[in-house]
Amino acid sequence: MLSFLDRIREDVRTAFAKDPAAKSTIEVLLTYPGLHAIWTYRIANALWKRDHRLAGRLLSHFARFLTGVEIHPGAEIGDRFFIDHGAGIVIGETSEIGDDAMLYQGVTLGGDSLEDKKRHPTLEDGATVGSNATVLGPITIGEGASVGAGAVVLESVPPNCTVVGNPAKLVGECQEDESIELGSGFPD
Repeated sequence: MLSFLDRIREDVRTAFAKDPAAKSTIEVLLTYPGLHAIWTYRIANALWKRDHRLAGRLLSHFARFLTGVEIHPGAEIGDRFFIDHGAGIVIGETSEIGDDAMLYQGVTLGGDSLEDKKRHPTLEDGATVGSNATVLGPITIGEGASVGAGAVVLESVPPNCTVVGNPAKLVGECQEDESIELGSGFPD
């Protein structure tokens, strides 16, 4: 298990790998609100899991105020998750996000029920969700799949496929035979 400092180093390497605008480590550490939100989420999630739910929610609320990114402390988020231009992101309580996933600004991973059950999306490893897309309900965005900017996704997306539009529809052919290599390509 990585220490908090090792995770920060990994997050900085991820920023360089996924954002060509990243120019220096100090810039990434000080000016990337998506990373600040993820770091705060990790602490809030640890509090949430230890039944310090109010403390986790308060910390999450504070992070939203500072970063414009709202991540419920009950969400489950994997390694090397990256939020580019974090403003307006909402990640609901029962959301699950795999390793190497990426969100752009304005994305909502929202629920479609008031019941206390799985009601938010799952993003599998390597999934990407474009700017201002809305993904609703307990659906799955498959491994390596892409959701286009502004899409409204109400049904699961197969692995290595792209969806666009409102409501979202598949475009092109899915790359079922291609496998994505997760966690590679990051500078040391």
